[in-house]
Amino acid sequence: MIEPICGRYVTIETGGRKNRIYFEEAGSGRPVLCLHTAGADSRQWRHLLNDGEITASNRLIAFDMPWHGKSLPPEGFETEEYLLTTDSYIETILDMVEALQLEKPVLAGCSMGGRIALQLAALHGDKFSGFIAIEASDFQPAWYDIDWFHRPDAHGGEMGAALVSANISPHAPAAERWNTLWMFMMSGPGVFRGDLSFYTRDDSLIGRLGSIDTARAPVHILVGSYDLTCTPEDARRTADAIPGATITVMEELGHFPMSEHPEAFRPFFVDALGRMARSP
Repeated sequence: MIEPICGRYVTIETGGRKNRIYFEEAGSGRPVLCLHTAGADSRQWRHLLNDGEITASNRLIAFDMPWHGKSLPPEGFETEEYLLTTDSYIETILDMVEALQLEKPVLAGCSMGGRIALQLAALHGDKFSGFIAIEASDFQPAWYDIDWFHRPDAHGGEMGAALVSANISPHAPAAERWNTLWMFMMSGPGVFRGDLSFYTRDDSLIGRLGSIDTARAPVHILVGSYDLTCTPEDARRTADAIPGATITVMEELGHFPMSEHPEAFRPFFVDALGRMARSP
């Protein structure tokens, strides 16, 4: 069976450098831009992109960040260290919105994608019609040594998969558990470490949460009850700091719900979409 997902490339210029970005989309109607987690790629969203009931009224778009999946690193990458920053992350997302001519899309991001969704809610809320922040919280410092993910004596991808395996719910189907882990095993050298540098060291969101205007663009946080990296307590603390934000704790789900257990995640995502504003 041929799936309805369409994959294409677009070139954007971010930070004065050209990046050829791979994205997949399916459906029509309201645009929903989907962000993957650290060290992974847009394949995490494949189940929702294949969901005909959701895509009947929503145009789901998922893209690979530079250095991830099918988006190659920019020219000259071999001489530099990859370290994702809040500013470069925001610029990339806004450049994609402009390149794809998306009119006030919903932004749905997971893990580091959820964190940056809240940053965008605080800094560029007028450009979006709502934010679905999945496994997102204000900040947690690393409880592990991120340098382990880029060493000559260790396989970074397998180290990354070993770390995140504890964040997948025991209720996740075995096939989807291993499909999720495979994406981390395939991560490019140093990419997971570079993403975690952003995720575990930038605490600038904390002071911005109170400025988020949920009357302009709703914010709904989803968190899995089995998430060890962003616990339900972390997510509740974050939601409490955002005036008007809502939150749902997803029983039997972990840190990668759309990938690890898509069937169980689906009703929570549909509910979140229903909470988002419709552009006039």
